[in-house]
Amino acid sequence: MDAWQKDFGEAFVRIGDLLHYLEISPKDQKAFLDFNGGDFPLRVPRPFAERMEKGDLKDPLLLQVLASALEQISAPGFNVDPVGDQVQIRSKSMIQKYRGRALIITTGACAIHCRYCFRKAFPYDQHSVSPRHTEQLIEEITQDPSLSEIILSGGDPLSLSDDRIAALIQEIATIPHIKTLRIHTRLPVVIPNRVTSQLIYTLDTLSLQKIMVIHANHPKELDGHVENKMKAIRQTGTLLLNQSVLLKGVNDDANTLIQLSQRLLECGVLPYYLHLLDRIEGSQHFEVAEPIARDLVASIRAELPGYLVPRLVREIEGQPSKTPI
Repeated sequence: MDAWQKDFGEAFVRIGDLLHYLEISPKDQKAFLDFNGGDFPLRVPRPFAERMEKGDLKDPLLLQVLASALEQISAPGFNVDPVGDQVQIRSKSMIQKYRGRALIITTGACAIHCRYCFRKAFPYDQHSVSPRHTEQLIEEITQDPSLSEIILSGGDPLSLSDDRIAALIQEIATIPHIKTLRIHTRLPVVIPNRVTSQLIYTLDTLSLQKIMVIHANHPKELDGHVENKMKAIRQTGTLLLNQSVLLKGVNDDANTLIQLSQRLLECGVLPYYLHLLDRIEGSQHFEVAEPIARDLVASIRAELPGYLVPRLVREIEGQPSKTPI
């Protein structure tokens, strides 16, 4: 078993264990112990928990992952498929929303359960790639020359073993009209050991243009271990981009977002998108109003060069692209 798989398997899955590790007082724990996330239970890898401030229930990393009874409150406009993934399923494991590119649901597994995740109610059991389905998937892509880019998503595609991810990538690379491979992943941030020598070799020897889009919302997520792994990925010729979600109490202030962009640059990653919250059911306590979001981006723009200013966007079902705000 690789080190990252050990980290994956030893994640915190009970709120009491996580809060005890973080030295939260028993009195403060009581408000959280009755709800462990329901159908989307707590999952927090220990390398990510190690970056949290002990004794602080408002730590911005903890707030992203701590299951809360607030998730049980219904709110108008929030639903189980806020970006219309399920109506855009093209085949068993492929979603196509935009011209020229398609997204593959590689797996439903993820190392961390972010409480605002827009796919936390997605029917992965019906729509993830299985080894026996891969041949059919590759044939479908081969028969569609309108596609030039394939996006690996999930869950998290890097939850797959090195051998499985390499085999899938190599199959995709044989299709003549596919020019670009994009991987959407949070794993190198939450479990940096996931960036193994075999994964680096797979990326380094890949003939396609390659892009990895990571997901970090706060500068505290990007410690020295993450930085070293990002630099190793860059050395394979992979373009590294970051997408964040604007989250109340986590990163909804200008200084945090400025520091995030600066820290990303130190890691060799460019800010890409700053998403307004996808309105998944039970996430309304994270939402930041659009006028506040605009002001925050204006503050970033006033302080940083343009290449460090993420695009503020919202994903709207049925639109041909992300919608700039």
